[in-house]
Amino acid sequence: QVPLVESGGGLVQAGGSLRLSCEDSARTFSTHAMAWFRQAPGKEREFVAAISWSGGSTAYGDSVKGRFTISRDNAKNTVFLQMNNLKPEDTGLYYCAAHRMAVTGPTSTGYYYWGQGTQVNVSS
Repeated sequence: QVPLVESGGGLVQAGGSLRLSCEDSARTFSTHAMAWFRQAPGKEREFVAAISWSGGSTAYGDSVKGRFTISRDNAKNTVFLQMNNLKPEDTGLYYCAAHRMAVTGPTSTGYYYWGQGTQVNVSS
C-alpha cells in the first residue's frame, strides 16, 4: 500500500542523463514537501534534492548542485528528478519520499513516507 512508486532508473555511461519519476497514485502528498534520497551499498542514505509543497522552492545536496533538478507536477501527482552529467559516484538506489507534514518547505529531514526505490548505475 506504499503510495509512492519510482521509475526511470537504469544504466548510463558517465556524462549521460536520466530522468526519474515518482508517482503518488493515491494523491496523498500533493500538499507535502517531496524529496529524493539515494543509498549506495555500504553507505548511509544521502539527501539529494527536495521541493516545497507548491513547487516554488527547491534544495539540493552539495554533490549534485548544478547537475540535478527536482520538479513536480501536482496535476499529474508526480515528482521528477532530472539528472545530467552523471558520474560513477552517483550510482545507487534512489528513493522518493514525502514529508510527514503538509505545507512544508524543501527540508533535508523529516521524511517518513518512502517509495521502493529505483536503481541508477553509472559506468565510467
